[in-house]
Amino acid sequence: MSRVAEQRVAVIGGGWAGLAAAVEAASLGADVTLLEMAPVLGGRARSLAGDEPALDNGQHILIGAYTATLDLMRRVGADPETLLRLPLRLRYPDRDTLTLPPGPPVIAFLRGVLGCSAWSWRDRLGFLTASSVWTARGFRCDPALTVAQLCAALPRAVREDLIDPLCVAALNTPAEAASAQVFLRVLRDALFSGPGSADLLLPRRGLSALLPSPSRDWLLARGATLRTRRVQQLERAADGWLVDDERFDAVLLATSSVEAARLTRALAPDWSALTGAFDFQPIVTIYLESAGSTLPAPMVALRESADEPAQFAFDLGQLDQTPGLFSLVVSGAAPWVERGLEATGQAALAQAVRHFRWATPPRLVRVLSEKRATFACTPGLLRPGAAIAPGLWAAGDYLEGPYPATLEGAVRSGLSAARSALRQPNP
Repeated sequence: MSRVAEQRVAVIGGGWAGLAAAVEAASLGADVTLLEMAPVLGGRARSLAGDEPALDNGQHILIGAYTATLDLMRRVGADPETLLRLPLRLRYPDRDTLTLPPGPPVIAFLRGVLGCSAWSWRDRLGFLTASSVWTARGFRCDPALTVAQLCAALPRAVREDLIDPLCVAALNTPAEAASAQVFLRVLRDALFSGPGSADLLLPRRGLSALLPSPSRDWLLARGATLRTRRVQQLERAADGWLVDDERFDAVLLATSSVEAARLTRALAPDWSALTGAFDFQPIVTIYLESAGSTLPAPMVALRESADEPAQFAFDLGQLDQTPGLFSLVVSGAAPWVERGLEATGQAALAQAVRHFRWATPPRLVRVLSEKRATFACTPGLLRPGAAIAPGLWAAGDYLEGPYPATLEGAVRSGLSAARSALRQPNP
């Protein structure tokens, strides 16, 4: 990749998209200034400052198909070995369901489905038949379909054990409202894009240590400027852009969609209106503590219901973090946020008590809510493009593209925005 003549580039926003954009711009020879309003980098995937034991603002899962994220980690000196790599295994408290063995993707998928003893042969053959149809159609469908509609003919056990939890985990939107087209793209890339693409990568260190802190250190070592403040105004200049009266040749807008819409309201009204029109889905994370206890696996799937909110539980002791500390995750959590965080925490605690064995009675440590965790990934959703104006590019997981709001989507958009702003070809 060729280097560009040094340009002053402002990256507004220090989440994973902004960090990827800043690292890429600096790698291309730009003079980078990163502006982040929060005291801690990482956006919605960071560790909380000052907590003891150390907590993240939510439990984030990566998969083997997140190649851009893994490459960026290596580039800034973060060791991907800080991620625990496990084959895709949906283990419930009472039984195992689908587990994908190592090997070529198609063969691994066939072996995994045919070997799933929790499902009847009719269930297994029904899922293989549907998967064959999706494959023959290039993992495309009517863009108006929801995941529930796409999978309505699947056996109930497959829907409840696999489709529903994967949908809400990947799209943070319940199957009844989630885009079937986006879900199929996730399935294609996770299950069939290469060996290990479906592997679960679980952080064995806090999220800030995973990418934000190494990226910060890498940027500072290369002369980048980091500032902690909220940008108030973005204006055109005769020869570039003014960010609160400071001139830059290019600006990479890597904030949340809400902030991006605010900063571009006068500059690009149509883009701003589309960016500001998202509906959002929250995620709630409940931390529990129980000395001497362990779960059956580092990650265990749970069945949500009207009284039981969590879809997954994580044993942070088995992830080399804090022994006796556990997190339960509620994705697509809008109904539970309406009930209140205290009620959600108590319901999740009761759910954990019912389904796991505990050496000591578990107690609530903290209940965290990310109210705008992701956009609601619904059928036919219109998403803005990255190009806003000459020299002004957006980066973020909400931008137009085939993926839902994921860390990989954020990283890819950041890399692409930097290359576009500095007129470098995307690979």
